[in-house]
Amino acid sequence: MKPPSPSKQIHSAAPGGRAPSAADEADLRTRREVHETLLAGATVALLASPAGLALAASDADLEKDAARALGTLYRQNPTAAVIGKRARAILIFPKIVKAGLVFGGSYGEGVLMQAGRVTAHFNSVSASWGWQAGAQTYSYVLFLMTDGALKHMEQAKGWELGVGPTVVVVNEGVARNLSTQTLKDDVYAFFSDQQGLMAGVSIEGTKVTRLNH
Repeated sequence: MKPPSPSKQIHSAAPGGRAPSAADEADLRTRREVHETLLAGATVALLASPAGLALAASDADLEKDAARALGTLYRQNPTAAVIGKRARAILIFPKIVKAGLVFGGSYGEGVLMQAGRVTAHFNSVSASWGWQAGAQTYSYVLFLMTDGALKHMEQAKGWELGVGPTVVVVNEGVARNLSTQTLKDDVYAFFSDQQGLMAGVSIEGTKVTRLNH
């Protein structure tokens, strides 16, 4: 799948700038229903796999892992530390498992931190298709910079990244050009693995949902 522009947002406008017709709205609903089905299938498949079973952890363990992942990111990338000081909230997913064979997906759980303490737990789910094989793990952190972004996430019944607040994926090149004077977007996303920032990561189709526990 071709990675989207880091700040891509999805709109329902019809081609040519005309107002969306009933057929356009029906097509949009159908595509969203297909996407929901794929996400549900990806979640079930991953949780049923050996890799998915390894995700099970207590809330205390998850919070410790999240704190460790955020600390590692800050040490590896000083820009992330600067952004973190200005963020309204930070959503941390310390371990995402991505696996598949033709059809695949990813799943992981994380925590929302505000003013240095955990205030909620979330999961992250994505689905993908096309030739793929194998599995990988990674972590990612979302820095929510505006009250609007935080409100959108809290009110959405599952926030699809790329819809609503502008999300910028920060790779090494983007990080070099960020400063306190250039932080103008709603959300900044850092993806990392054991070796540092990951390149070529797409967030389109990733959905984060608050867990009720």
